[in-house]
Amino acid sequence: MTAMRRQASLTGVTHRHAKVNGTELHYVAAGTGGSPVLLVHGFPETWWTFRKLIPLLAASHRVFAVDLRGFGDSDNGLGTYDSKTSAEDLHLLIDMLKVGPVHLTGQDISGATVLRLAAAHPDDVLSFTAIEMGLPGFGLEMLADVTHGGTWHIGVLAAPNIPEMLLAGREREFLGQFAFPALSATPGAITEADIDEFVRTYSRSDGWRGAIGLYRSMLQEGEEISALVAARKLSMPVLAIGAGGGEFTFTTMSQVASSQVRSVSLEGVGHYAALEAPDKVADALLDFFNAVDAR
Repeated sequence: MTAMRRQASLTGVTHRHAKVNGTELHYVAAGTGGSPVLLVHGFPETWWTFRKLIPLLAASHRVFAVDLRGFGDSDNGLGTYDSKTSAEDLHLLIDMLKVGPVHLTGQDISGATVLRLAAAHPDDVLSFTAIEMGLPGFGLEMLADVTHGGTWHIGVLAAPNIPEMLLAGREREFLGQFAFPALSATPGAITEADIDEFVRTYSRSDGWRGAIGLYRSMLQEGEEISALVAARKLSMPVLAIGAGGGEFTFTTMSQVASSQVRSVSLEGVGHYAALEAPDKVADALLDFFNAVDAR
């Protein structure tokens, strides 16, 4: 069975677990020197979405890539799976590892999680990078509106009991025939082996729990995120990397940062930028990190 496949790994990467906030997070670590980087995946991903990016960053930085609660090989038992809880997980992980402040780099549906972390615990965050990211309260909800070009899967994931009914047992079909092909633009960038690894983790019992939690959270927390930003805009340097979503990430981050946002646009690249254009993403990140570190 697909769910029984062995956990994928990379040369130079170590797999670790940390018990924080009533759960156990799986994360990987690479690199031995330089300022620390924390990579936070989106959907339908895990830490594995950064498999090409990690070696490029680890040559000059300590790199950590985490599976959010409910995702990948992190615990997914009964509990709370909203962005506020996930943000506290990351704060406690940074504290446990004693690596803060970090270059916080998040993408896609992790947006509210990493924003909450940076706003509530700015001492944890050296810089903030958003890759193909939107935020509740700042237009992200429109992606659930199918009458105006939104996508159906957001409503499916947020609806009680529906993901378990429609997606459990059909992970390969959803990921391999819809999610990755529909939103990528680089032929061959996402391999069958990549699909195998993502399918492995989403196929476990309650494997959709993390995604369900963050999408439900997304559709409910717009006012709360807007109020948080109004009270406390991001004070650290911010980079927006846009690809398939065009200027959406930059437009969003410009509304939540207290200073000018640096912007990089990856032409011809789909939504899964770290898998589709790792060299370009690494160049943008390293240039940004170097500028921040030199301050």
